[in-house]
Amino acid sequence: MRKGFDVRRQPGFTAIAMACFILLYLPIILLVAYSFNAGESIAIWEGFSWRWYASAWENEQVKDATIRSLILAASSSAVATTAAVLAALATTRSKPWRGQTVVFAMVNQPLMVPEIVTAVSLLIVFAVVKSFTGYTGLGYLILAHSAFCIPFAYMPVRARLQGMDLSLEQAGSDLYGTPLQVFRHITLPQLWPGILAGAMLAFVISLDDVVITEFVKSAGQDTLPTYMLGQLRRVVTPEINAISTALLAISVIMVTAFFFINKTRK
Repeated sequence: MRKGFDVRRQPGFTAIAMACFILLYLPIILLVAYSFNAGESIAIWEGFSWRWYASAWENEQVKDATIRSLILAASSSAVATTAAVLAALATTRSKPWRGQTVVFAMVNQPLMVPEIVTAVSLLIVFAVVKSFTGYTGLGYLILAHSAFCIPFAYMPVRARLQGMDLSLEQAGSDLYGTPLQVFRHITLPQLWPGILAGAMLAFVISLDDVVITEFVKSAGQDTLPTYMLGQLRRVVTPEINAISTALLAISVIMVTAFFFINKTRK
């Protein structure tokens, strides 16, 4: 008698999964390893050294780009998280209203549209604004990153709100609490893990973004990722590996913290 299909047994699945993991992570492991290379080659190992980390630390361009990236990421994550909290409250703490599905789709639109399309659209809009105002500061990058990061901050906040018990908020309203008082004393203390997780996720997305930054930035507004991209077009040294490793470490720390904070709400 022929045996039925067993979903728990997938011949060849382990080998394919291992091959995928190797192709994904081996280049990253090599990048980190060669960031400690004593020589100037990115392909020939010449001994262990902290030389390129020291070089990156003393590079004024790297310092300027790093400070600009951190300011941009912090500002964008703050704006995006604030907008995400308001959007999440509007879509989860109100009666169903006409157009709610459209609003939900619009909030998540940056996730569905290719990033290059968003970047070109922002470039066109900001070019018009620049021609009228003459302003070419960092504000355009903050607005562009904020708009792109909103759905990343919105998802954990909305998930947190949907998992919260409404009875406490209803009790607060029954005791004549204003909507602001109910939010401040009841909703916010329960919501903060989702807000913090969303803010950290938005921070990492903004910190690592290249495409939107490359299209929107003005002259002299290089962030760390766009600075690295520019260096790759010239002379490639293990200094780029060292900067990449530092960025990778920041991203891993932030994502790990996001995981544990998100886990506390369960």
